[in-house]
Amino acid sequence: MTPIRVLLVDDSSEFLEAVARFLSSDGRIELIGSTYSGQEVLQKVPDVKPDLILLDIAMPDMNGLELTRRIKAQPGAPRVIILTLYDNSEYRSAAGAVQADGFVAKSELGEQLLPLIHSLSYQQDPTRKKSGQHRKALP
Repeated sequence: MTPIRVLLVDDSSEFLEAVARFLSSDGRIELIGSTYSGQEVLQKVPDVKPDLILLDIAMPDMNGLELTRRIKAQPGAPRVIILTLYDNSEYRSAAGAVQADGFVAKSELGEQLLPLIHSLSYQQDPTRKKSGQHRKALP
């Protein structure tokens, strides 16, 4: 089975390192890079071609909602999951409006992120082994 190619985006190096360690525990995920900047992501995506981007809402140069909107406007756009400290209905609605594929509060990352990643991966490629649906996926 082909691994899910993931790009991480957050302005906290500590958070990026922690999520990278967490994702490395799953052999079905390949971390292909991480960055602190929305502008850098827009430059990297065409070259590294991630299947999935995990990104924060609050970043200094471009917020994650605007970044998601720009990523999703590109042909063949990858899946995007918003990871945030700000778990409220306004941010969830805004994430859905910019076509994010999922939304996970950082406080719930340990229990919700992997099932959501595998659910989205299965939806994108039905030949992957299904790991179950997850209620935090956005329409």
